[in-house]
Amino acid sequence: MVKRNPKRTAHEWFKFSVLLLDEAVAIALILLVLWYFKIDIPLWVAVVAALLLGLLVFITYKLVIPSFHVRQVTGREGMIGLVGEVIEPLTPSGVIRIEGEYWKARSVAGNVSAGQEVEILDLKKHVLGVKRKEQ
Repeated sequence: MVKRNPKRTAHEWFKFSVLLLDEAVAIALILLVLWYFKIDIPLWVAVVAALLLGLLVFITYKLVIPSFHVRQVTGREGMIGLVGEVIEPLTPSGVIRIEGEYWKARSVAGNVSAGQEVEILDLKKHVLGVKRKEQ
C-alpha cells in the first residue's frame, strides 16, 4: 500500500486548480454570452459537454501532476550529482570536464589527481564543489 503525503497532494491539487483557471474563466464567459443572448442548450448537449470537460480535466491531471515530480535538469540543481573527469589536478582547485564542458572546481575532501572521476556536490560563483567519486 502506497501512502501519500496529504500536504503534498493538497499542494498538487492547488497547483493543478490554478492551471485550470483559464479554462474555467473561458467556460464562464461562454455561459454568460449564451445566457445574455437567451440561447437554450439541449440537455444532451450539456451532458456531452460536461463529460468531455471531465475527460479533459482527468487527462490533464494525469499528464500534469507527474511533471511536478520530475528532477530538474537545468541550472544549478541539474548539475548536482553529475560525474566529471579531472583535467587539471584539484589541489584543492583545478579544472574538470563535465559532458564536454570545462569547469573550475575545488575539492571538498582532499586532493584529486588528473584522470579521476569526481561527483558534483554544489555550485558557488561558477566554481563546482566536488568530491572523489566512490568506486
